[in-house]
Amino acid sequence: MEGPGRGIRGTAWTVILFLLLPLAVVLPVSLTDQPYLSLPLHTLSLQYYANLLHSADWQSSILQSLLVACVSAGIAVILGTLCAIGCWRMGDHWAKAIQALMLIPIVVPTIVYALGLYRFYAQLGLLDTLLGIILAHAVTAIPYVVVIVSTGLSGVDARLEQAARSLGAGPIVAMRRVLLPLLRPAMLSGGLFAFVHSWDELVIVLFIAGRRVFTLPRRMWDGINDKLDPTLAAVAVLLVILSAALLFLDLWLRARREQT
Repeated sequence: MEGPGRGIRGTAWTVILFLLLPLAVVLPVSLTDQPYLSLPLHTLSLQYYANLLHSADWQSSILQSLLVACVSAGIAVILGTLCAIGCWRMGDHWAKAIQALMLIPIVVPTIVYALGLYRFYAQLGLLDTLLGIILAHAVTAIPYVVVIVSTGLSGVDARLEQAARSLGAGPIVAMRRVLLPLLRPAMLSGGLFAFVHSWDELVIVLFIAGRRVFTLPRRMWDGINDKLDPTLAAVAVLLVILSAALLFLDLWLRARREQT
């Protein structure tokens, strides 16, 4: 068994390195002293990190992405949690049907969804608005929250809510006093996934945004198309750090949830 185990571990590390090595190249490129995307030629430079901090365009894109990601994640957590609790209280037949419907936004190809959204938003006047992008990201993030919170609910004893109801608590009070505290780690984990989904999303923004809304991924996309500004690499490094921090936070929340 030791031989096959070593082979599996070796394959796993090979896949991990294959996925991570391209990210390792981004760091030296972000420290280049050249005016284009390349490895440093003479010395390491922080000029493009300084450019990121002092550029009004990049700062505006970061703030817009933060606003969109935070608000859409909040909406997704609220609606996704309510949907998961509703399915948990229903019978298995209806719950599975509703959960399957909730997965449609991430099952349908993003470009197909974005095309339909463009036609729908054109009639509502939501094109090139922060509200339109927030709603679109919230809809596509809800399935992540539903799946994660439903997993958390699988470990909740339904008798706890029944005991609260037998003591005089109404449905809302029982949910607020019993279920939501037990689901807090799962809700936070779902919120992190919803935030990362909105923070990294590009295709929908390309379809429904115009001149007024420039999220960070769109700013990076335009930078790649217009000119190979090394500031892109500096932004990419910060995104990798943020994603890694959120990943470790999610792992901590999962470990805490397992202990409770």
